[in-house]
Amino acid sequence: MAFPTAINSQITDSVTQSNVEVLASAPSTALAMLYETVASSLGLASQNVVSTQQNVNTLAQAVTTKCVEKLLAAK
Repeated sequence: MAFPTAINSQITDSVTQSNVEVLASAPSTALAMLYETVASSLGLASQNVVSTQQNVNTLAQAVTTKCVEKLLAAK
C-alpha cells in the first residue's frame, strides 16, 4: 500500500500497480521483440540462400549447355 496522502489510497495503489506492471513486463517484451527480429532475419537469410542456389544452378546449366555445344561442334 502507498504512503498516506490527501488522495484516495485506492487510486494511488492502482496507479502504482499499473506502473509496476509496465516495468515488470518490459524485459519480456524486449526479449520477444528480439526473438521476432532474429526469426525474421533467419527467414530472409534462408530465402537469400535459396535464391542464390537457383541462380547458380541456372548458370551451371548454361555452362554445361555451352560446353556440350562446343564438343559437338568440334568435329
